[in-house]
Amino acid sequence: MRMEDIVEETIGKHENMVEITVKTIGPARPSRLHVPSSIKVLDLRKLIAQKNHLPVENLKLILQGKVLHDREDEDEVYARLNDGDSLVVAVKPRAPVGLSIDDDDEDLKFQLPQSTSRWKKKVYSFLLNRLKLPDIILMAIFSLSLKAWALVILWFILAPIAHKWDLGPLYILGTGFCLIFLNLGRRQPGDVSAYSIFNEDFRELPGTLNADAIDRDIRTGRI
Repeated sequence: MRMEDIVEETIGKHENMVEITVKTIGPARPSRLHVPSSIKVLDLRKLIAQKNHLPVENLKLILQGKVLHDREDEDEVYARLNDGDSLVVAVKPRAPVGLSIDDDDEDLKFQLPQSTSRWKKKVYSFLLNRLKLPDIILMAIFSLSLKAWALVILWFILAPIAHKWDLGPLYILGTGFCLIFLNLGRRQPGDVSAYSIFNEDFRELPGTLNADAIDRDIRTGRI
């Protein structure tokens, strides 16, 4: 789509036009651009790319210190512009032939799977963009199942009751033992435990160091 077509299509929906200053990082001089006051971020990137002959897929737009994204929760994002705004344009370098370079640091951040339901994506967007929660907390929130969250909420409901009956220490100890036993897992047939007492005929793992092994090494002259 040509730049004129994008502008005409957007003007049909938003008649208010503003003039913004486009500052490209590098030796290029700032330029001015007339755009609608409300425009899709993707269309804005295409306009700037076509005007400055830049690869649209490598452009990053920054408005008032915030990176503008094309989509958010699968919805197209609109940029709200005022007359005289300054838009910073960063051009990411192309990856060398034969090498794959990550687009940005966002690839290293916690992200929801593509198959995540829409309401979870809305909650994730609210916690990330509005409340500014760190990735470690978001990972903890969305890694737990609904059953696990129900148990966590039940634990906090029962905690004041245990405190009221002076059972707080026992309640905490019981919680610790429950977590241990619930995470023990089950051994498959043929698996050997690291503790010989749990194995058939008290069989030890190869390389286990104990008093018998030391005594055997001394008798055979290995030590």
